[in-house]
Amino acid sequence: MPQDAVRMEDHMLVASFKNEQLRDAAFTKLVRKYQERLYWHIRRMVVVHDDANDILQNVFIKVWRGLGDFREEANLYTWLYRIATNETLTWIEQQKKHNSVSLSGEENIFAERLTAQKDFSPNKIEWKLQKAILSLPEKQRIVFNLRYFDEMPYDQMAELLDTSAGALKASYHHAVKKVEAMLLNE
Repeated sequence: MPQDAVRMEDHMLVASFKNEQLRDAAFTKLVRKYQERLYWHIRRMVVVHDDANDILQNVFIKVWRGLGDFREEANLYTWLYRIATNETLTWIEQQKKHNSVSLSGEENIFAERLTAQKDFSPNKIEWKLQKAILSLPEKQRIVFNLRYFDEMPYDQMAELLDTSAGALKASYHHAVKKVEAMLLNE
């Protein structure tokens, strides 16, 4: 779907949400349209399905509370991803505090969660890729996931993460090199 059509459809969703009689139907459409993409964005950061579902529920609660005040200065998609990213980062920080984990230990927690998955197989390339991604520093992991899996343009990422496109390109480049090195050394 062309970008202008997506913006128009999202604008109509927001306008419908702001109408009291259409609010529930508009929100249901919004959830159906974005829940899978947001779920996978979150899941790649937290690994475990149940955690991703819990965070996604919190994201949509925040969206419900804030959509009436959304001024459409950013794309709806970008606004949703920002909420999902921030909610996930908050959850990760809470997990670190709860588990008394240092920043360097964070990757180990996620790697342990990954290997604890019932269908985990260390020989499958997709699991090796996930393990390599989880070894990245938090910022590089987010940038890698947004670019590699979501194919998000750098300018949209820059808006989402409140940084420059150039910095994101460098971060992605370093992340790719680290992931490649880990996969080659497996």
